[in-house]
Amino acid sequence: MLQTFAPSTSPDQSPPRLAALRQQLESKQLDAFLIPRADRFQGEYVAPADERLAWLTGFTGSAGFAVVTSLKAALFTDGRYTLQGRSQTPDEIDIVGIPGTKLADWLGEHLGTGRVAYDPWLHTAGQIETLRKTLAPGLDLIPSDNLVDLVWDDRPEPPAEPFSAYPAKLAGQTSAGKINEIADKLREAHRSATVLTQPDSLAWLLNIRGSDIPRNPVPHAMAILHEDGHLDLFAAEEKLAGLDDHFDADITRRDPGEILRYIKKSSSPVQVDPDTLPDRIATVLADADITVEHAPDPCLLPKARKTETELANTREAHLRDGAAVVDFLAWLDAQAPGTVDEITAVTELENRRHQTGQLLDISFETIAGSGPHGAIVHYRVTNETNRTAQPGELFLIDSGGQYIDGTTDITRTVPIGEPTEDQRKTYTAVLQGVIAISTARFPKGTAGRDLDPLARAALRRIGRDYDHGTGHGVGVYLSVHEGPQRLSKASQIPLEPGMILSNEPGYYRTDDFGIRLENLIAVELPQPLDGQDDRDWLGFETLTWVPFDRRLIDTSALARFERDWIDAYHAEIMEKIGGRVTETDWLAGACAPLTQSA
Repeated sequence: MLQTFAPSTSPDQSPPRLAALRQQLESKQLDAFLIPRADRFQGEYVAPADERLAWLTGFTGSAGFAVVTSLKAALFTDGRYTLQGRSQTPDEIDIVGIPGTKLADWLGEHLGTGRVAYDPWLHTAGQIETLRKTLAPGLDLIPSDNLVDLVWDDRPEPPAEPFSAYPAKLAGQTSAGKINEIADKLREAHRSATVLTQPDSLAWLLNIRGSDIPRNPVPHAMAILHEDGHLDLFAAEEKLAGLDDHFDADITRRDPGEILRYIKKSSSPVQVDPDTLPDRIATVLADADITVEHAPDPCLLPKARKTETELANTREAHLRDGAAVVDFLAWLDAQAPGTVDEITAVTELENRRHQTGQLLDISFETIAGSGPHGAIVHYRVTNETNRTAQPGELFLIDSGGQYIDGTTDITRTVPIGEPTEDQRKTYTAVLQGVIAISTARFPKGTAGRDLDPLARAALRRIGRDYDHGTGHGVGVYLSVHEGPQRLSKASQIPLEPGMILSNEPGYYRTDDFGIRLENLIAVELPQPLDGQDDRDWLGFETLTWVPFDRRLIDTSALARFERDWIDAYHAEIMEKIGGRVTETDWLAGACAPLTQSA
């Protein structure tokens, strides 16, 4: 559970590993090999045994992929990880920005013609179909054994811990009820079955949790759900130990190695999600001449729409977590400027959460970026990179906890010593973005892309912006990053009541500072306003209760409604967690009205 601070992967380790991979290319008469971040379950986070991208290149970010040819190597990643990618990889690996550069274009430019190999378990059917359509003539995609596995001599063993039951009283619905709802939809759509490969989907559907992925309590398993409600569950038997009395549905346990054999026996048509289905399974379906119907994973939206029970539980988890974070911030504020390093801060924050007596794990590796490290969006401190926050710097701390009743994710940025006017100006604009989302009202059918500009407006007025999305979905004792809902320029998924999202605008200045502020919010039906029209209106309920740093707020830049929102938010914090914190005097000062001096 505890976060570890091992030395970061050295870029010096990558060149000999690339050389070994190139020997495999030559021996198999291949011209390139694709190395994704994903495992066969297509999750954002992977087990140590599946950290192929990190092992080969040194890059430990959660989004990206690499391509290696006999002469070139490139890491493709987005704006969140450009700085991290360059710092973690050797010079011989080019850093390529996505989505600006397409893989097909890069291959055409640097390879021309040849055989491009890939592991069909690690790429989705949709990814491969798109790549085939866009590759230049003379470039062929070749399914292959994983070449990284052939040269990774000390590869860790796959995870083997058993799954655990998640009580229906916490989920708000039985597993049998969920399965029957999905099966009903299959019958309505005239589909014989659907293939489920997403761990968090199965965790939700079967009311189980696992420990196969660090920080995310999801089980490594796949399933075939049939229209009659019967489910074939493909998971190692030792992982199912102790669940004999848990399953309340028609479930047959099967060895995970049998999934392809049973897929071949399916009746047409079978529903699959091309965005998550491994290409290997898609090929088996095609070879067996089974008709395939494309549709999103049927668990995605029901899982995203939290039950009233789940919402009530996660509210309690956030109150507990908020009190722990407040006590940490009070501790940090009491330390002399220039005395706290990043590892000390991470450890202290986790200890505060442990003191609740209910922390099961942190929900991701804590981001504690002091000064210039705050500008690295997903920075992870190591023994090598650890630095002490200096007077005049900002300290960005993004963290979360996994509790049986909820998953939390919160970011606060604090000054070390006296902040500069530019820091205050920027912080205030970021905070205005948080407020804009928090106070938004929007008609039913509104998608995340429609709201994302609201969070950027104040920053853009002062000529600044950020390269990541404004918010991601969050589970309830599940993945801290959950789809399909997002607050993002690219998200077309309509927001619905019960969906939980993060609200986290930011700003990052390379080699100087980073600012990010993050609350979790839930989509709700707001109280009607006098004179509103007859549309179906939605809004957001705030779940996170930790004050913003008044020393960094430029009140002169705030509109009246923004000042009122901050004061009301801080007053509600005092009401909700004032009796839960140890540092009550500190909290009272942090939540004082903005009209009082900080």
